[in-house]
Amino acid sequence: MRIRRQTVEHPFGKFKFWMGSTHFLMRTLKHVRTEMSLHVLAYNMKRVMRIIGIGPLIRAMAA
Repeated sequence: MRIRRQTVEHPFGKFKFWMGSTHFLMRTLKHVRTEMSLHVLAYNMKRVMRIIGIGPLIRAMAA
């Protein structure tokens, strides 16, 4: 349970904080999936920027 908290619960806590509690802004499963996908994409991009830095990321995208 301790490992699960460290690896899984943290991202979901961030998503809930970004969304403003526990509800989604959209309705229907298709729209909720899209909204959650955007949250996951933003989270992953922020992590990449922190890990490798913004400069290398921009150079990799320009290549």
